[in-house]
Amino acid sequence: MGGDYRIRSVRGKPSMNVPLFVVPFFAWLVAGSLKFAVNSLRSKGLAFEQIGYGGFPSNHSSIVASVACFTGVRAGIDSLYFGLAVAFAFIVILDAASLRRHVGRQAEAINRLASAGQPRLRERIGHTRLEIAGGVAVGVLVGFVCASL
Repeated sequence: MGGDYRIRSVRGKPSMNVPLFVVPFFAWLVAGSLKFAVNSLRSKGLAFEQIGYGGFPSNHSSIVASVACFTGVRAGIDSLYFGLAVAFAFIVILDAASLRRHVGRQAEAINRLASAGQPRLRERIGHTRLEIAGGVAVGVLVGFVCASL
């Protein structure tokens, strides 16, 4: 009934054994740096005021995709761990695509109704499909690179 649920090295090769907990940090760092660069190019200056939720690529998507990819490479795509990582990734990605976008739309409506002088709510919260796809691509790349080390 049991199974071999141990994380193994890639294709039997010796590896650095990058611990799983550092993989999402690297994905967050890469996606966040890319997002800052993209926003800076778009605004033709350093875009410190645009740091936060939303934008290309999606940090949330890159984090969960990196964990799923790393787990798939190390534990195998037929493992329980990979299945759990993919399920978790779907939940986070669906949240970024739908729930958080709706929250942003609600913030827009509230800001239109608010009187002058009141603090405005952040409207850019969710992600477009392209931003999510970019985050997943970054995450898969980071996860694969970390699993291959």
